Amino acid sequence: MTNTRARTAALITPVGQEAQEEARALAVDGRTGKAVRRLRRGSWLKRGPAREALELLVEGQVLPTSSGQALDALRRLDAPLVVELTALLDDGQQIAAVKLLRERTGIDLAGGYHLVVELGSRPGTD
Repeated sequence: MTNTRARTAALITPVGQEAQEEARALAVDGRTGKAVRRLRRGSWLKRGPAREALELLVEGQVLPTSSGQALDALRRLDAPLVVELTALLDDGQQIAAVKLLRERTGIDLAGGYHLVVELGSRPGTD
């Protein structure tokens, strides 16, 4: 079922620890629809990325719980994209950075905005 953009969005969207635990438990009980809804309620995940996030949780992976962890995950997944985003931020183009991040990863607007803000607040760490 893996959709690369949806999986990337799942890996870089913060989801509260409680939501992750509850969704994993629901999935183990065979209640995947409710598990996906729980993830969506506890994050900015859209439906496709939430399904991917649930798949990742069932596989035993942990999702980021903060924008800082999400940014670290993005750095591991796509360092060249982080370099491009940093260059846009250095030029004062925050909106363009959010747009590029959304186009490349499938992350939603709120999640993309918060990730770009996090990147902008951590100068010199790219």
